[in-house]
This record gives sequence, C-alpha cells and structure tokens, in this order.
Amino acid sequence: MYLEKFKLDQRTAVVTGGGQGIGLACAEALAEAGAKVVIADRDPQLAAVGCASLKAKGLDAEIAIMDVTDPTRVSEVADQLTSRFGRVDILVNNAGIARSETPAEKVADEHWRNVIDVNLNGTFWCCRAFGKHMLDAKSGSIVNIGSMSGFIVNKPQEQCYYNASKAAVHHLTKSLAAEWGARGVRVNAVAPTYITTPLNAFVKSNPKMYDAWIGGTPMARMGEVDEIASVVLFLASDAASLMTGSVVLVDGGYTCW
Repeated sequence: MYLEKFKLDQRTAVVTGGGQGIGLACAEALAEAGAKVVIADRDPQLAAVGCASLKAKGLDAEIAIMDVTDPTRVSEVADQLTSRFGRVDILVNNAGIARSETPAEKVADEHWRNVIDVNLNGTFWCCRAFGKHMLDAKSGSIVNIGSMSGFIVNKPQEQCYYNASKAAVHHLTKSLAAEWGARGVRVNAVAPTYITTPLNAFVKSNPKMYDAWIGGTPMARMGEVDEIASVVLFLASDAASLMTGSVVLVDGGYTCW
C-alpha cells in the first residue's frame, strides 16, 4: 500500500533548470518512480547532456528549451506539453541563481532585478502557466525549490537579494497552496542547505567560507543532490497527498543554531 504511493507511472513531470545539479537529480528521481520527465532548461547543451544521461539509464526523458524569465515562452511550453501529453501532473521549479558575495550597498539595479527575475518571477510564471492546466484537470503537484536562506541570513557571504528572493518563493508557495488547495492542486517547497553542485564548487577554494558553512551545520557536511531529489519525489507523489503549503527544510540542521 505505502510504496505504491511513491509510484508515478503514467504521469508527466516538468523540471526547470533540469540540465544539471539538483534539477537533474530531481528529474532522475521522478523518472525512476515511473514519470515521463521533461527537462526544461535555457541551455540546450546542458539539457541535451542531462537528458542523454537519463536515457542511458533507461529512463523516459526529453527536453524543452525554456527561459523561466520569459513568461510568453513559459506559457507556450506549458500549452504545448499539455496538448501533447493530455496534462502535466508535476512541476518542479528548480531554476535559480545566487550571484552571492555582493554587499547590499553595492548591489547594482541589474543584479537585484536579475536574481529576483529568475528566482521569484520565473517561479511564478511557471506556477501560473502550468497551474492553469492543473486547475482545469483538478489535479497536480508543484514543488518549488526554495532555500534555508529564506529562513536565515547566511554568513559570511552577503546576498540580501538571494535571501529575499527565496523567502518570497516560500510565501508564494503558501499563497498558491491556499488558493488552489480545494481545487486539486498541491503546492509545496523544499528549502535546502548548501549542496554539492557546480554552482557551489567555488567554495572548496575558499577555506574560510567553507569552514563557516560546515561549522554552522550540525551534521558537519554539505548536502548531496540526491538528498534533495528524494524529498522532491516525496512531495510530488501521493505519499504527500495531505501536504500543501509546506516548506520542508533539508538543511543538515543548519537552522537549528
């Protein structure tokens, strides 16, 4: 009975920023559970490589080239995929950027707008476009990738724009969950700690920052992409059928201190 709840056979899932890192791990987890996965990424090469890696494992995957900051393109992809497959059952809003280590007083307008545009606006455009079709079907599960940075202020790096964007994603998650809960669409979020990804590779050459990150984490390590993908799979599946509006911290205990 219980393991059946995690199975996603006959379902279609879209993962934004799915060409690498957490996004690709989420795509793999959903595909392993039986879903047909669409990697939606702005970078054709990353998308192609990621998709090929899934297909090499015998998983059902394809790509859609999409920049989440372009609401017109997002709507086009949502309409096209819904028309092709009948419906999109799962949306994972993973696309995001950080651009850390800039003090607030030195943040340029472009810098602020860019991070907010990708992390917050992009998440909303995707929720709106795919959510419309889910509401029509009276069924769907959306999982947004937030961050522990939506709860705390990271140190030593300055990144007020990133922290603000992720806090907004968390509240957007709750707001959409409240609006759509009675209409069959669940909206949850995952808030990861520092994860070993290409975006965080720089920290290994910055001992002071790395020590601060690990020293502030009770589990004394960074997370791995599969540890986030496993929680995304849970939230996307029927195993989490009573959950909506939740922001699940997967932070190695970082926010305990």
